[in-house]
Amino acid sequence: MPVAEIIAIGTELLLGEIQDTNTRYLARTLRDYGIDLYRTMIVGDNVERIARMLQESLERCDIIITTGGLGPTVDDPTRQAVAMAMGVEIEFQSDLWDEIMARYKRYGRLPTENNKRQAFIPKGSIPIHNPVGTAPGFIVEKSGKCIIALPGVPREMEFLTHETVIPYLKSHFNLVGTIKARVLHTSGIPESQVDMWVSDLELLKNPTVGLLAHPGQIDIRITAKAQSIEEADRMIDGIEDEIRKRVGDAIYGKDQETLQEAALAEVKSNQWTLFIFESGTQAELQKSLQPYGLGQEYTLYQPASLSLPELKQFIHEVRLEKGVDVALGVSLRQGVDQMELFLYLETPDNSYESSRSYGGSPALGPAWSANSGLDFLLRNTRKGRKENTQ
Repeated sequence: MPVAEIIAIGTELLLGEIQDTNTRYLARTLRDYGIDLYRTMIVGDNVERIARMLQESLERCDIIITTGGLGPTVDDPTRQAVAMAMGVEIEFQSDLWDEIMARYKRYGRLPTENNKRQAFIPKGSIPIHNPVGTAPGFIVEKSGKCIIALPGVPREMEFLTHETVIPYLKSHFNLVGTIKARVLHTSGIPESQVDMWVSDLELLKNPTVGLLAHPGQIDIRITAKAQSIEEADRMIDGIEDEIRKRVGDAIYGKDQETLQEAALAEVKSNQWTLFIFESGTQAELQKSLQPYGLGQEYTLYQPASLSLPELKQFIHEVRLEKGVDVALGVSLRQGVDQMELFLYLETPDNSYESSRSYGGSPALGPAWSANSGLDFLLRNTRKGRKENTQ
């Protein structure tokens, strides 16, 4: 399989003024077509630095895709940088200029003289016509390898990727096969424990297994290379079955499923109403649940942290006052060396309490507390349902 690298171009990316979403999109797209991605990079608007980076990448990989730097201004350097890396001049393409003028005419505007820069591409390159914008892309080939330059506007980049780039790559590299990934989500257990359970699987070559840690949540990624999606799914299914045997109900979902969805679905399966109280958490749990339909009338936040006895008393009183079935309390307290989290859940059938410690970055404490609270809610409402059905 060919190997690719992605270079995102733009000083605004290095300064953190905008976020690079193009690389993520391209990475997922290349994966789907079985192309190995070994590196992604960001470089500012400097012709010499971009050219050196391109030359280094050509020594390592078969496909280089750049995004950005194809605008009409002086600080749009990609065309000149690619030409420098390939040792050629840039040349004017009259048909590209005609397309640019036609595009502006449809906008009801006239192109300025500097728009003409966008009709220059490295000599000998293949134009990528852009019907959804004013910045054409191009492909330069050398010794079976290629540099593909795409505009940085996400909508244009995505369109050109599927309409032109992928068909070109499939033909040029005779692409067959796919790389597919599946992600299992766990909560309430540390990364070290997950690693103990699946460490031997992390040594596999195909499928591969890897871990990704988030505050209060660990993802297990299974990735398979295969000739077809169906074959990749079969390979992944076998590994997933084995992981589920080892990890058990610490797995709450996979791929796009969220901890919020899983916890709220468990509450709903009991036909319960829910109220959530937070203190010291910056209302992180409340914010995370708002997109899932939990209204503000069912949440309450106060900045000052409560002790566990205070939290238990408050939750008991608020559950009766609000007339809800389930009330969850989450209180985060900053200690000397670590944060301490108090959790209390009261349901129609039982009550549950816990305390957890967090020694990570204080900035991640609220996110950790939110995921820990959701894990506590999910596990204990699930436990209550099982007890009621026995």
